[in-house]
Amino acid sequence: MKYYSTQHQAADATLREAVERGLAPDRGLYMPENIQKLPAAFFDHIDEMSFQEMAFEVAKAFFGEDVDEASLRHIVYDTLAFDTPVVNVDGNINALELFHGPTLAFKDVGARFMARLLQYFIKQDALANEQVNVLVATSGDTGSAVANGFLGVDGIHVYVLYPKGKVSKIQESQFTTLGRNITAIEVDGVFDDCQTLVKNAFMDAELNAHMKLTSANSINVARFLPQAFYYFNAFAQLKKAGKLTFDADGKSNMVVCVPSGNFGNITAGLFAMRMGLPVKHFIAANNANDIFYNYLQTGEYHPMPSKQTLANAMDVGDPSNFARILALYDNSWEAIKANISGATYPDPSIRQTMKACHEATGYVLDPHGACGYQALKEQLAQDEVGVFLETAHPAKFKEKVDDIIGADIDIPERLQDFMRGTKQSVELPNDFGTFKHYLMKQ
Repeated sequence: MKYYSTQHQAADATLREAVERGLAPDRGLYMPENIQKLPAAFFDHIDEMSFQEMAFEVAKAFFGEDVDEASLRHIVYDTLAFDTPVVNVDGNINALELFHGPTLAFKDVGARFMARLLQYFIKQDALANEQVNVLVATSGDTGSAVANGFLGVDGIHVYVLYPKGKVSKIQESQFTTLGRNITAIEVDGVFDDCQTLVKNAFMDAELNAHMKLTSANSINVARFLPQAFYYFNAFAQLKKAGKLTFDADGKSNMVVCVPSGNFGNITAGLFAMRMGLPVKHFIAANNANDIFYNYLQTGEYHPMPSKQTLANAMDVGDPSNFARILALYDNSWEAIKANISGATYPDPSIRQTMKACHEATGYVLDPHGACGYQALKEQLAQDEVGVFLETAHPAKFKEKVDDIIGADIDIPERLQDFMRGTKQSVELPNDFGTFKHYLMKQ
């Protein structure tokens, strides 16, 4: 399959080229030239499949033309060595718990899949004996998922750029204590600054001549597309539980709410819908960084500097994947609004939601999941079944969560292991020249 740039100024690329480059030469994001619809039989039997079987069928629709079937099956099954259960929280509101992977965050699947796919390409002749350098900007969970997904993978070095003092201590420990082929770069700025440094690196000819660069942020097709697996899995679990109803056109009563920052996850959900997944509606839940919410209200998109919030992984003022949403809907504001509604919550609302949910149901929300839960509370109709994506284990934000709900939540052993490590990071100013100089010496 060919991949085109959302800027339409670069030549189409193969999957391999799109994964290796991350960003297109014209600074656009790569999109597959077509999205294959899955057959009706797949949905008829989806509730009888394992997560791995289901994901493999989805992966074939995306990548089957470019990766041989045996290798793709191995990549998918190796990636999904854990489950993502749907848990009932409150009436017809359910949480899809995406924190059962190695770093207890939803990005584990995309990061691990991309690591295995890139390793597959490295073994091909064109990339033999050439190190690939992965640049990734993180506002929290991306860095840990990518670092752990690529840890120890031969031929790949990862540079994680993160905003100094703006990620939780537990999140920071998950990518600053690893060493080996992982380098953490502490940038004096915000997430948007880190993302800009990464994008500028891809556009610098001298730097790209010096070292082979790619990205593992959701700008990379191999990172965001596998997140579509989650939506099929949620549907299958609800169907198996008998919670879904269907209208005359085959559309289900399932509404999905996605806490959204850089919008890679909800974009993967929209791809799943295009592949035939009968979701009724999506809700994009923002924190105080309400750029997309305002776009839905006005039809005008105005990026702004990001604001620091309790839900730090969503602190994005110029979400990259908005370009993909526009491409998916042919720049039609009306079409986007028909499939997606929005919500936005400042920190006091997030605190209140976390406290109220815990008191009423006993369920512990993390600050990001709280935005998703509250949006469903406000927007879900009585005859609909809601699923919000609980994107990270609440213990990753333990100090905040404990203070808000008045409890002492347990820290899983996996997180404790990271916290026992020694921090190793390189401190850099928010300046591309300095960042480039550092990379040129590597």
